[in-house]
Amino acid sequence: MDWGKVIYVFFSLMSLTSIAGFLYEHSAAALFVAASLNLVSTFLKIGVRNLLSAELLASSLVADLHLIPAFVYLEIVGNLEWAIALTIGALIANLFSIGLVYIESLKSHEEY
Repeated sequence: MDWGKVIYVFFSLMSLTSIAGFLYEHSAAALFVAASLNLVSTFLKIGVRNLLSAELLASSLVADLHLIPAFVYLEIVGNLEWAIALTIGALIANLFSIGLVYIESLKSHEEY
């Protein structure tokens, strides 16, 4: 078992579920947790060397560039609608990332 992959998939899923938590209950703490977990996930994906590593990193960066401004819009600007819209963008990017992980798992399973 590849523990590095387990850890970055874990943080990706934690970020995804935290985003869902924010969309359910519009809490700044939930958005902060989601952004923090996604940043950890991004840093973990930097050293990954596999078939779709560039796409995984890019999708994680897209989610970061949605979650950080969403937190700013929520806390500094006070605009909940923009924060929700940006968070939905991060949700889509994380779903894409999980889809890539699934495809990569299928490809590596076919090689064995």
